[in-house]
Order: sequence, then C-alpha cells, then structure tokens
Amino acid sequence: MGGVMQKFLVASMFMGILPIAILYGFNNDLVPGSATLSPHSLTLLRGFLAVLSVNVVIVFYICLALKEPVDKHKSDASFVAEAKDSVKTFTSGGVPSTYPALKKQE
Repeated sequence: MGGVMQKFLVASMFMGILPIAILYGFNNDLVPGSATLSPHSLTLLRGFLAVLSVNVVIVFYICLALKEPVDKHKSDASFVAEAKDSVKTFTSGGVPSTYPALKKQE
C-alpha cells in the first residue's frame, strides 16, 4: 500500500510543480525564443504547455497503475458477493428493501 500512496503523492506533486515551473520559465524568459513572441502567442503557448504537462503526468501515472501486479491485491470476498447481488437485483428490475426511496409507489 505504501508504494501506491508514494506514486500518487509524487504524481500529485508533479501535477502542481510542472505547470508552475513552465509558467515561471516563460515569465522570466528562461525558455529560448519566448522573448520574440507576441504577448497573445506567449499566453496561449505557456497555457497550452502547462495543461499538456499535467496530462503527461496523468498518463504516466495511469501507466504506472496499469503495471501494478494484479495478484498483489486481494479483493474482499464479502464485498464482491454483495456487489454481485446488488447488480443482479438492479438488472432484474427489483429494488432491494434497503433502498426504500427507490421502491415503486403504488
């Protein structure tokens, strides 16, 4: 569990740090060629790159999550059984007694 939380925290930090670093780089002329752009083009470019950096971090985090070993995590048998019963009940048209607001009114 610690490895998953660590990956999540690192991804969250990068999702906050990268866009700010990109904006800082453009505002302080650290990016080559950014001084020659018009203010309108500069705003569009740095905004696009900041959003793109967040999406790259999200894709990277999803790839890491998909590489997690499946057999590492054990599912709770009672939760799975309850979920299957719930799906069967709702697909068959019935409403369980635990949901009185969803019962048909006569």
